[in-house]
Amino acid sequence: MFFTKRQDPTISRFGKYLPLHAKTKRKPKSSMSRQEYIILNIMTKKCISLLIVFSCSALISMQAQNIFSKGDRAINVGIGLGSYYGGTGYKSSIPPISASFEQGVVDGLLDGKASIGVGGYLAYTANKWETSISNSTYGYKYTYFILGARGIFHYQFVDKLDTYTGLMLGYNVVGSKNIGDNGGGLDSPTASGIGYSAFIGGRYHFSEKFTAFAELGYGISALELGISFRL
Repeated sequence: MFFTKRQDPTISRFGKYLPLHAKTKRKPKSSMSRQEYIILNIMTKKCISLLIVFSCSALISMQAQNIFSKGDRAINVGIGLGSYYGGTGYKSSIPPISASFEQGVVDGLLDGKASIGVGGYLAYTANKWETSISNSTYGYKYTYFILGARGIFHYQFVDKLDTYTGLMLGYNVVGSKNIGDNGGGLDSPTASGIGYSAFIGGRYHFSEKFTAFAELGYGISALELGISFRL
């Protein structure tokens, strides 16, 4: 075995010798260069960052998918309960029915949970009043047609439930017709005119496109129930 004198002056002055193979301890040579290791590290960090961004985007999308947003469009079709038209002795011949359209125009309000939409409203109902005197029957048949414009404020309190409130300005077209044996001798009263109303409601999402809604207010009836479709 060969020996060589160590070059360290603090050790050589004591006359110590080390084996040739113990002179230096080399680290095992890596199969990956430093440059390759740096590139791999950068790529790994980028992949993790992209995964985090994608996960956050998907989570936000899932949370916000039921919020009525700018550009969203919806059609409501409903039937009313508790009509405001009529009174004692009146019978409903056609129950209150309604259809409305809405489009989102502003979103991102109140931490992204609120939005504003505008749209139109159509509703129709009919009833009649009649009485009999001396074996003669007479009365009136009334029709009510409401055409209005609505502004709606949405705020989502819980997932899958789109809650809203709004105002409507419209025109109520009232028609009347005499009925009965002596109807020709009766005047036909009318009460058409401009009107306004307020309402509050909610749409529950069974899917992204299909919802059921309930609405309280002063429209064609006190309560409207129906279905809604997102276009």
